[in-house]
Amino acid sequence: MKAVQIIARGKAVFVDAPKPALLPETAIVRTLRSSLCGSDIRHLHHLPESSYPTAPGETGHEMVGTVEAIESSASLVQPGDRVLCLAPDHRAMCEYYRAPVDHLLPLDADTPAEYAVQAQQLGTVLYACKALPDLRGKSVAVIGQGSAGLWFNEALRRLGADKIIALDIKAYRLAYSRHFGATHTICNAEESPVATLREICGGALPDVVIEAAGEAESIRLAVEITRRSGFILWFGVPRFETMDFPIFALFWKTIATRGMVGAAEDPGHACTRRALDWISRGEVDAAAMITHRFKFDDVIEAYALHRLQDEGAVKIVIDMEG
Repeated sequence: MKAVQIIARGKAVFVDAPKPALLPETAIVRTLRSSLCGSDIRHLHHLPESSYPTAPGETGHEMVGTVEAIESSASLVQPGDRVLCLAPDHRAMCEYYRAPVDHLLPLDADTPAEYAVQAQQLGTVLYACKALPDLRGKSVAVIGQGSAGLWFNEALRRLGADKIIALDIKAYRLAYSRHFGATHTICNAEESPVATLREICGGALPDVVIEAAGEAESIRLAVEITRRSGFILWFGVPRFETMDFPIFALFWKTIATRGMVGAAEDPGHACTRRALDWISRGEVDAAAMITHRFKFDDVIEAYALHRLQDEGAVKIVIDMEG
C-alpha cells in the first residue's frame, strides 16, 4: 500500500508499505478522508531525534474510512460500513489502517466523510472540557484560533461562558471566531492583549484561559493574561520538550492549571460520539471549518501549508480516493 513516512526531521516521503494483516479484535479500514492537526506538525518537525525515521503511516490520526475486513466476536460493525476510525498512534496517513474494533465509530449514510472526520478533533475538545471549572457567567480567553480553538469557542458557548474571547496572531483566523461562538476577538500581533482584555472584562483579566496553540509564546501568554486565582487549560500540543516558563508569575498569581489529553481512552468514546452526533445532526458547522482540500498525492504540500498557516488555511482535508 501507499503510505507516508517521516524519514528525517521535517522530511516526509511516500513509501510502499505492507498492507496490514488482520488480527483478532481488529479491522482493516480503507481510508477515505483524513484531516491535518497541529499534532501532525509536532510529529513531522518536533519529535525527539531518536524518533526518526517513524513507522509508515506517520503522521495522520484524523481519519474516516470503509471497513474492508473485521475479526471480532462482539462488534456490530460489518465489512462495507463507513466509520470514524481513531488512530492515536498517528500512523493512519496510508491507504489501509489496522484498528482495534473498539476504535471504530459507525457513521450514518448521509454525513459527508469530510465533515465526519472533524468529529475526532471536536471529540478531543469536548473531552478536554471535562477538566474545566464551572464556566457559567465566567470570562474565558482562547489562545489560538485554529480548528481546535474554534471548536473550543463552540463548546464554551454551550457551557454557559459569559465572554468568549478569541486570540490569534493571524487576523484571518479571527474572522471565523464569532461564527463558532466567540463574543470578542483580539489579534495579539496588532494590539496589547492585556490592555484589550481588561477593557473587555471591566478592568479584570479572564477567569479561565485555554491555550490551544502549543507555541512557547502562547504558553507564556496564557500565564500573563490569566487573573489572580484563575485557571489555565493546556491543550495545544507543545512543539518542544522544555522551554523558558514564567513560573514565578504562575506561583504569585496562584493560578490552577490542568493539561488534558487521552481522549482515545474516554470510556465508550462518549465525547467523540457526541461530537459525531452534533455534526451528523447539523448542530455544529463542520463545513465552515474546512478551508482546503488536497489529494493524497499532494499531502506533503498540505503539511507545508498547515505548518505555515498561510493562504487562509484553518482545516485541511486529504482526499484519499482521488
